[in-house]
Amino acid sequence: MAESVTITDNRTGESIEVPIIDGGIDSAQWKKLLGNTWFYDPAYTTTAATSSAITEIDGDNGILRYRGYPIEELAEKSSYLEVAYLLIFGELPTEEEFKPWVHDITYHTFIHENVRKRFLEGFHHDAHPMGMLVSAIAALSTFYPDAKNIDDEDNRYRQTVRLIAKMPTLAAACHRFSVGMPFVYPDNSLGFTANFLSMMWKIAEPRYDANYALGHALDTLFILHADHELNCGTATMRMIGSSNADPYSAAAGAAAALYGPRHGGANEAVIKMLNEIGSIENVPAFVEAVKEGKGKLQGFGHRVYKNYDPRARIIKTTAEEVFAVTGKNPLLDIALKLEEVALSDDYFKSRKLYPNVDFYSGLIYQAMGFPTEMFTVLFAIPRMAGWLAHWKELMEQDQKIARPRQLYTGAGERPYVAMGER
Repeated sequence: MAESVTITDNRTGESIEVPIIDGGIDSAQWKKLLGNTWFYDPAYTTTAATSSAITEIDGDNGILRYRGYPIEELAEKSSYLEVAYLLIFGELPTEEEFKPWVHDITYHTFIHENVRKRFLEGFHHDAHPMGMLVSAIAALSTFYPDAKNIDDEDNRYRQTVRLIAKMPTLAAACHRFSVGMPFVYPDNSLGFTANFLSMMWKIAEPRYDANYALGHALDTLFILHADHELNCGTATMRMIGSSNADPYSAAAGAAAALYGPRHGGANEAVIKMLNEIGSIENVPAFVEAVKEGKGKLQGFGHRVYKNYDPRARIIKTTAEEVFAVTGKNPLLDIALKLEEVALSDDYFKSRKLYPNVDFYSGLIYQAMGFPTEMFTVLFAIPRMAGWLAHWKELMEQDQKIARPRQLYTGAGERPYVAMGER
């Protein structure tokens, strides 16, 4: 029996049966009865603003799939650039498709010299790398004015390649500037993550070859962060894109949304929490304080997942691979004890608070030498693929410009009063 709801307009007595499809109700159906009536839904928690074939999340069962492929399989068997292709074009690439894709991205990693000399180096010496990155992405639109021709499919492809390719270069440049180190040019003989690590850490050696395990771990982290459905940043990408803005401007808006601590700063908050706990012995007392409302358990729970975040299981294994090279992060023992205590406590289990992807990612980044200021930047690099996949899908859907409703709560009509009479 098909699922449906019956909506009755008490003003007229008329009723309509509306089918529930994929857990939702099509507004076109209830509008037949209710006309211009609309729903008040702060933060869009129960509103589907679009349809998408990119990422599927089943939060109750801890499932995440890109284009139908389980995240576990992609993390184990694929690479970030292959996953980026999958997200954007809908299918895993053949060898004939993948080679030119990798070539195009590899040879678009360089940035215009004026982006670096006139723009990035114009920031104050203590500028935050993420603030620099947001601004630099927006600035690229002025270097590629052809990006405004969004109706041309070949042109859209060029901008897509440019954005994915230049993100690691911009990110590394922002870091190097923030610590007073000279800019390192991309090395086209290196893979995507190895090239990024070279631009981050190279000093004076002719060639920087990153440890394979670290490069592979970073590639896995990039896969896990490539997309996550219609979150705040992705929704911003689609909203700006609906105005037919160029992809650089839209991506800058998405990155700005990610910059907010509620969105992209969770792993940094985990590191801060673990440092405040200080030692394994303090974990039980901290957990009790959280239960009493005197603290916050960072890295646990998720707006979407009501089960164990599937990315957290993968990232825990990745952490072990990284620590085998770098040595164990001193905060790891505290994190493991915290997870053990929380997962055995009915208070957290009843509230379905399980570790999410941010719980271990910060520990990995810290062990690899990344400062906490770079954590959100490391989130933005791979998420560009997801943003562009949604932007491309939006263009193909030819969706109307986004225009949410509002519930007005201000004053009614009132007459103007001269300043001297107020």
